[in-house]
Amino acid sequence: MAAITRSIPNAQDIRLLYETVRIAGEAKRKGNHPFGALLADKDGNILLEQENSYEEGGSAMHAETLLLFKACKLYDPSFLATCTLYTNAEPCVMCTGALYWTNVRRLVFGITEARLLELTGADEQNPTFDLPSHEVLAHGQKDIEVVGPTDDKELEKAIVADHLSFWVH
Repeated sequence: MAAITRSIPNAQDIRLLYETVRIAGEAKRKGNHPFGALLADKDGNILLEQENSYEEGGSAMHAETLLLFKACKLYDPSFLATCTLYTNAEPCVMCTGALYWTNVRRLVFGITEARLLELTGADEQNPTFDLPSHEVLAHGQKDIEVVGPTDDKELEKAIVADHLSFWVH
């Protein structure tokens, strides 16, 4: 079984999580769901950014999965193992699976899937799973670090604000 380590975001993680908030805000302004993801190398350099793209292809067009599909075409799995996926909200089961299969070994998220469910409520556009990514990854065979949710109150407030003003309850 996999060794899943869990921790809270460090200063570099917080900086990059704020970038996911920016990306999510851009998605929201375009009418897409307010989710943003980015891939960073081990030094914190942003390699790829991706917003949710619900309007372009339906409910499976999650930012994390789209970003990871692009990443595995551009980078070797051994390089991806040194990278981090950042996302404003904890990845769903599908996106967590994409992280696993593309070989990204570190995940950082702002709010939990359970918190997201509180924010989206019964909105049929986002029938949220309440299954934490670390539980999904624990059933795999790779060692992956899961970092989150944030303990930075201002960051959490910014993430939550995008969702409160988007979803119909």
